[in-house]
Amino acid sequence: MTTLVVVKKAGQVVMAADTLVTFGDTALPQRFEANSKIFKVDTPAGISYVGMAGTVAHFPALRKAMAALPKSDLKLSSKDEVYDTFLKLHPLLKETFFLQTKEDDNDPYESMQFTVVIANSSGIYGLYSYREIFEFKEFWGIGSGRSFALGAMHAAWASAKTAKEVALAGMHAGCEFDKNSGGPIDIYAVKLKV
Repeated sequence: MTTLVVVKKAGQVVMAADTLVTFGDTALPQRFEANSKIFKVDTPAGISYVGMAGTVAHFPALRKAMAALPKSDLKLSSKDEVYDTFLKLHPLLKETFFLQTKEDDNDPYESMQFTVVIANSSGIYGLYSYREIFEFKEFWGIGSGRSFALGAMHAAWASAKTAKEVALAGMHAGCEFDKNSGGPIDIYAVKLKV
């Protein structure tokens, strides 16, 4: 799985993730595979970083689907923009990348099967399976190490001076205690628009 965090503090937005991939009990560290759980997207409003947790198959599918959309359709600077963008991506993911949308017989909507976080100059956003969108005010984490990361970031929040400090506290806890997370850590930052 993974530990992936997003933090907004002191005029900066930071996203960080571990780089370990696991196959059951087998680990595939970055030494053997260039694992990255974060990718950059160029939108009309500037650079966004997109991070995911879940099956490795999601990463190239979402990256390529986002690249296939016209740049004018890649809007990620508000909850509504994130929702609209992923609504446009959904048919493309189904038809071109063969996304299996069924989770349960009683699904209220077709699932995207994704857990995604987005960091950009407007803030930090989360997207879940049924296109539930959240805008996080301070920090959040996803993946199997998120509980450890959230606890560490909560403990570090008041004393940390920067978003990077908070993110690294979360990442170090996730990598230390979650068996499916491991370094090195990828970290990206953008300046928050006032």
